[in-house]
Amino acid sequence: MAEISGGERKGTTQPEDRQWVSGLHLFAGLALEFSGTLSIVMGAAGIGQGAIFRAPGYAYRFNVTAWGWMHVVIGLALIAAGLGVLLGQSWAKGAGVAVGAVSLVAQFMFIPYYPMWSIIVMVLDLTAIWALARFSAT
Repeated sequence: MAEISGGERKGTTQPEDRQWVSGLHLFAGLALEFSGTLSIVMGAAGIGQGAIFRAPGYAYRFNVTAWGWMHVVIGLALIAAGLGVLLGQSWAKGAGVAVGAVSLVAQFMFIPYYPMWSIIVMVLDLTAIWALARFSAT
């Protein structure tokens, strides 16, 4: 086989490990990444200053610091799953759906503390779950 400029041989193929994600995979990965970042920011605010979040008479009352740590852990898991989706890892679709569902429930329970932020993160979680489930079905 003849060499071409750049040192590669003519007729060789690139390994299939270098596939770029596109379409719904890209959207889901970015939605998971953004949701995770927002969850970490929310968690840091809860850990750093408990006076930001108040919800009198809420049935699922936790210490705001505990809520903060839960959001940080969930946010890190969302970022890891989103990175896996963007890199095309096989485990990432299932992990993205599972962590997105956990985040969705946590945000739903956090609505009385900070409604608009929670609803925005819930929408990101739902769209990521939808995109991953839709892509898996096709």
